[in-house]
Parts: sequence; structure tokens; C-alpha cells
Amino acid sequence: MSTLKFKTNIDCGGCVKAVTPSLSKVEGITKWEVDTTNPEKILTVEGSNEIEEEVVKAVKKAGFTIKKME
Repeated sequence: MSTLKFKTNIDCGGCVKAVTPSLSKVEGITKWEVDTTNPEKILTVEGSNEIEEEVVKAVKKAGFTIKKME
């Protein structure tokens, strides 16, 4: 299991609601959350090691920007 962090533009409850269906479809995610109070709107995802690409696709499909944090 791994924890991934991404910078996004998911900045409010409505945005979280909009991205939820896309992220819910990604197999291997055990938990995810967005820190909308952080200026970089950090999305933290916990799950299997192979989910990074699928998370990026899901967030982009929902209409948001996403960039993996190093």
C-alpha cells in the first residue's frame, strides 16, 4: 500500500462532490481526501501501488488539474 500526494485545483466542497464519482471508480483506492484549506489543494490518496495513473486520469476526467508532488 502506498500514499500519493497531488497538487490540484479542487478547492471547495462542490468540487470534491464533482470528483467523487470519478475517484470512486478507481480500483485500489482505500481512502482519499482533499485539503481544500491548503493553498495547493493537496489530494492525498491511499491504496495499491499501481493507482497513480488511474487517479490522474480520474481527476482530469472530472475537469480538474492534477500534478504529482515529489
